[in-house]
Amino acid sequence: MIPTREEWTAALNERHGTELQKKFDAATIAVCGLGGLGSNIAISLARAGIGRLILIDFDRVDITNLHRQQYRADQIGIYKTEALSEILKGIAPYIEIETHTVRLTEENSAELLKDADIVCEAFDSPDAKAMLVDVVLERLPGAYIVAGSGMAGMATPNSIVTRRLTERFYLSGDGVSDVNDDIGLVAPRVMLCAAHQAHTALRILAGEYNV
Repeated sequence: MIPTREEWTAALNERHGTELQKKFDAATIAVCGLGGLGSNIAISLARAGIGRLILIDFDRVDITNLHRQQYRADQIGIYKTEALSEILKGIAPYIEIETHTVRLTEENSAELLKDADIVCEAFDSPDAKAMLVDVVLERLPGAYIVAGSGMAGMATPNSIVTRRLTERFYLSGDGVSDVNDDIGLVAPRVMLCAAHQAHTALRILAGEYNV
């Protein structure tokens, strides 16, 4: 049985406190890239009671995604925006979700992200990562960006950290490992980096800007 909106809100208020939960509920966070990082980031934010998520990805769920991304086997072939929306609604029935099944580019990013308070970057491509950081810092002056870099392989999880690089730019990861290194991406380490990104976003909303 799905709880009522009132029951849902009361549970979140009890957990986080009314004032903090108001900030979470009023926030819009964009998750750009819905793979291992992005799917985990979005689920963490939905569980925390974020009011609105913007989900952006052009790809479909593939069998090769299932070892680290939060999709189900019965969702293979579905666009990730649609599949993740379904999962999130099952977790947080009153969350508002906006989806864009497109590839983010330098030309369309600012328009698609204009309503976001925080942008979570979750791409595999270094070029796409750099592009998105530049767009947010140069063309979205009211937004923060939380990016990920380095979460591959079997190295110690304790090497994954978050750093504040500029006033509005945070970077999570080990800063060293690459997706093509060694055995590539392993679910727990990817989830750790995603958790860093999601929690950093929540801290920003709470007014906690230092790491």
